Amino acid sequence: MVVSYKKLWKLLIDKDLMKKDLQSNAGVSWATITKMSKGETVSTEVLMKICKYLQCDVGDIMEFIDADKSEDKTK
Repeated sequence: MVVSYKKLWKLLIDKDLMKKDLQSNAGVSWATITKMSKGETVSTEVLMKICKYLQCDVGDIMEFIDADKSEDKTK
């Protein structure tokens, strides 16, 4: 399983926000935003801060994707 934050990036676009807005207003580090941009995992605390700032649920900003399916897309 891999983590996808595509929903988060789309939500930011829909709300006319940039990653730097998310970083400063949600109180997360730039390193965390970079990790998320690379599809790496972050702590539940970070996800909670982002959800609180965006007033959404965790399912609105991320999803788990079967690793086999994500590999098929890259071929």
